[in-house]
Amino acid sequence: MDGWTAPSSIERELYEAKARGDWSGYLDALARSELFLPQSRARVDAEPTTARFHPTPDRRCLVVHTRGMLPVPDPQTVYLPRSLAWFANAWDSADPPHLAVNPGTPSEAYLTTTPADLARWRAHWDAVAPAWGLAPGAVHALHVGGPLHGPVAHGLAVGAHLAVSNGEFWNALAYHGNGYTRERERLRKGWGITGAEEWHDTLRRLLATEMVSPVWEFALRVRRVLASDFAGPVDVEHWRHAAASTLRRSAERAAEPQLTPDGVTVAAPRPTAEVEGEVTGVQRLIGRIARYEQRFRADGLLPEDGWVRSVEGWDQGRASQMARWGLGTRYGTLADAEHGVLHAGETARAMYRSWEEFSAGYALGRCLHFDEEEFGEWYTGVLATHLTLTTDPASPWRNIPWRAPEGAT
Repeated sequence: MDGWTAPSSIERELYEAKARGDWSGYLDALARSELFLPQSRARVDAEPTTARFHPTPDRRCLVVHTRGMLPVPDPQTVYLPRSLAWFANAWDSADPPHLAVNPGTPSEAYLTTTPADLARWRAHWDAVAPAWGLAPGAVHALHVGGPLHGPVAHGLAVGAHLAVSNGEFWNALAYHGNGYTRERERLRKGWGITGAEEWHDTLRRLLATEMVSPVWEFALRVRRVLASDFAGPVDVEHWRHAAASTLRRSAERAAEPQLTPDGVTVAAPRPTAEVEGEVTGVQRLIGRIARYEQRFRADGLLPEDGWVRSVEGWDQGRASQMARWGLGTRYGTLADAEHGVLHAGETARAMYRSWEEFSAGYALGRCLHFDEEEFGEWYTGVLATHLTLTTDPASPWRNIPWRAPEGAT
């Protein structure tokens, strides 16, 4: 169809193969794609390891969708991803005579399901496996059905680190992700979230940047103040000394008498050993941050004279994704997801001055939490994603300004 825009590269490849009459190429593309099977949410909740066929009313077809063709999530229907080989192995003579792929769209196909057809599906799967689904580490976008510009797109792009590393559409607000059961498993294993209340609380804490270590943020805030006061780079020893002075002065003030409505309150001074232990720990942390920044500069994560303003970006990037994960698991609604994504974008813009600054903050938070100065896969992975997002012409960071032009909404 002239003028048709495919929602994603998946549907475009299917359409182009079909337009050429290249059904072998169509099956190759289909074998590389996740095929999402609609299911009753209530039944999946009751039997999470079972996927059932629900044919069309005339029992002529079983409908599946590729990732870019999934409808807006609703509370009753969920989708499970399966491979072409899985369908070939699950099919039997009592099942419908056709597999309907993206019916009603230019990429549609009604595939017959004879034993010879099923054998052909397996052969195409064998030829492309294990390259199944969207490739991790690359930028994937919805060209229809996902915002590409504006505040919502900006908030979605704040979560692009995770979208790229996980192999997902960066701009999918109406999010299904890897399917209902896999998304629930992701939140259970990675976050300990098993219900709506836990998800809402986690999203709230991420949006408030309460999950990132306050000690990390304290150390970076001391340097921000010094950089502002002295209008230039801050020497590490100066930074360490200022952090130590701030901690000691804070402990002294906490022990001073306080005038309250109930009278004068006197607090017992904190033990000196406790305060000095905090000083030693923060000074050690400052050294660790400085070494990470040195490596960031060498690898292109920071400019030659750059430094990390804040690690709040780690919470903000995760909040953008968490908002969508809640929709994929049906712990939240589309309105919840949009609110979370917009809030993540707003708080990131308030702290950072560019995509690159935000990314460096996200990367440092991730490394401080996971990497322990090993510079292993936690570091190399976030570096690779940063370089992809800052250099790929298709990246949202190359196409969405960090700050909207004046007068834009």
